[in-house]
Amino acid sequence: TNSLPDNIRVMRIEERLSALGNTMACNDYVALVHPDLDKETAELVSDVLNVDVFRGVVANQSLVGTYCVLTNQGGLVHPRVTVDELDQLSSLLQLPLTAGTVNRGSPLIAAGLVVNDWAGFCGLETTSTEIQVIESIFKLDGEMNIPVVGSAHDALVESLS
Repeated sequence: TNSLPDNIRVMRIEERLSALGNTMACNDYVALVHPDLDKETAELVSDVLNVDVFRGVVANQSLVGTYCVLTNQGGLVHPRVTVDELDQLSSLLQLPLTAGTVNRGSPLIAAGLVVNDWAGFCGLETTSTEIQVIESIFKLDGEMNIPVVGSAHDALVESLS
């Protein structure tokens, strides 16, 4: 049985590029997707997640979900992205972006980083310099930047206690 609340939307996608987490990166407003993702898949992503979908690459890599992580605060992308490409992506997504790495220089950003608008988790090998870049671009400075975060955070902590 489906135990998810009714307001949670889940959709099964028939897509030849089936590792969807590797083919897209998104926040609450935009999704950057693999250039070869089916048109129908891009439309479903747009409809279900209620985001604007853009096709693109990051540092000539089509697996944008592997080489890029986005939140509503910003994004971390493959370290070999050019300055021009970084500027174009930032303008397209309307987000501050920076190039960086995780886990002592790995360009596989999503393999070593999970982050939302108020917390982030990185791989054990992530250096202090990499963590500083992550904290800076995602604004993880300890300040609660979103009004609902305080109550949502408190409710989550209480439910886990």
